[in-house]
Amino acid sequence: MLEEDHGRLTHFSGVRRDLIPLLALAGAVALLHITTNGRYGFHRDELQFLSDARHMAWGFVAYPPLTPFVEHIAMALFGLSMVGLRLFSVLAQAAIIVISGLMAKDLGGGRLAQFAAAFSVALSPLPLFSGTEFQYTSFDFLWWVLTAWAVVRLLTTKDARWWLAIGTLLGLGLETKYSIVFFIVGLVAGLLFSSARTQLRSGWFWAGVALALLIFLPNFVWLVQHNFICYSFLQHIHVRDVGEGRADGFLVNQFLYGANLFSIPLWITGLIACFRSRSYRMLGWMYLVPVAFFYLDKGRFYYVAPVYPMLIAMGAAKAEQWLMRLPALGRRSLAAFYFAGVASIGAYIIVQFVPLASSGPLRDFALRHSSDLREEFGWHQLVQTVAGIRDSLTPEQRAHLGITTANYGEYGAIDLLGSEYGLPAPIGTTNSEWLRGYPTPPPTTLIVIGLTQDQANSIFTACRWAGHNGNNEGIRNEESVYHPDIFVCGPPRGSWVQLWQDHQNFG
Repeated sequence: MLEEDHGRLTHFSGVRRDLIPLLALAGAVALLHITTNGRYGFHRDELQFLSDARHMAWGFVAYPPLTPFVEHIAMALFGLSMVGLRLFSVLAQAAIIVISGLMAKDLGGGRLAQFAAAFSVALSPLPLFSGTEFQYTSFDFLWWVLTAWAVVRLLTTKDARWWLAIGTLLGLGLETKYSIVFFIVGLVAGLLFSSARTQLRSGWFWAGVALALLIFLPNFVWLVQHNFICYSFLQHIHVRDVGEGRADGFLVNQFLYGANLFSIPLWITGLIACFRSRSYRMLGWMYLVPVAFFYLDKGRFYYVAPVYPMLIAMGAAKAEQWLMRLPALGRRSLAAFYFAGVASIGAYIIVQFVPLASSGPLRDFALRHSSDLREEFGWHQLVQTVAGIRDSLTPEQRAHLGITTANYGEYGAIDLLGSEYGLPAPIGTTNSEWLRGYPTPPPTTLIVIGLTQDQANSIFTACRWAGHNGNNEGIRNEESVYHPDIFVCGPPRGSWVQLWQDHQNFG
């Protein structure tokens, strides 16, 4: 009995020692984000999530409901604090770092392999970027990595009960971003084309399938009720991305941005090791299938970034085994060289994508290289400008006033920040805004944002220029370059019903 207790204490002590460096690394990255996430402003995508979080439903035109639900909770806890609202994304990325190290451990890696895997993932482009904003990619990344870890645990322990965890995670993934479907296809292919196919006979496998479908069911019902409008949205976005060249360089960018550039030898080693391993071949298919699909279908490179942590973990375990054959000096030198390389690439990624400074050369460098950071400027100024235009109107015009927007960033800014100035709720036709309709009775005076003079005149009556949409910092972004003018107009040229039929927009 004493020996058994001693064994348990020794095991617990070993697990704790393994976790300490992983938790320290995750904590350091989380601290970096927490101390910098309040620097600029909300990104236009964040404004959409926050606006949708104020109109909760079981689905939205652009995505499933989980991300707005998370931000609904965050708003209840933190209000409109950028640091608070981005905290859940930060915690998701911290978890990914720790899980990457734990995957390496389950794949046979010691502490060096565990830390190498976690360090490589921590300093990769998408995890670093995902900690700076809350996007559905932040949580989508987490479900992919957690699912991969659960599959590793399944294959390592042969305990079929892990299918319950896999089903739960995939169900949450389906409630976050639909692209996880292709990870699921890869998982099924891995089952069929590896020795893991015996799992198909397990009742736990089918229980996991049922659990995933049960979690996804509310959103599926919403999709049926709305004629699978998300499919129309995704088709539109895909055509736009291909037309604008956003899908170009998919394969090249897997090497440049899929993971830390210096980790390429590690994840390639991991991919080869997966296919050579009878036990873990399933992981290789979980990588190959989604990458092949998005390459052939012209998807964007970052859609498959979540598959790299499992390959890095496998590669780290195999590299450590090889290093152990070398003399101590050679082993330490190669390890130091690798960590220095990953750190150098990571530092470059950080100065590109993390808002390290409010002013000066670091800020200017980041804004030159990150279009996403540039999109965080100007939203408060937009709302202030609209409030000033409202104040310039006659009392009769103000009594029957509406504010129309042409994109979800403008809509979200007015919806979230406008109450401070007593502005009415915005009217928009983009994504889920269109489903919310227009007020009854409809307004007769409109402040029109996001349209050109010709567009405004073609839709509304008696339009006049009323103000400029920009930002005090002179940052060139979508609003300041493409939507610089604000107009005051009369009612639509046709009926509001006709306007709604003609202007269902996706963006």
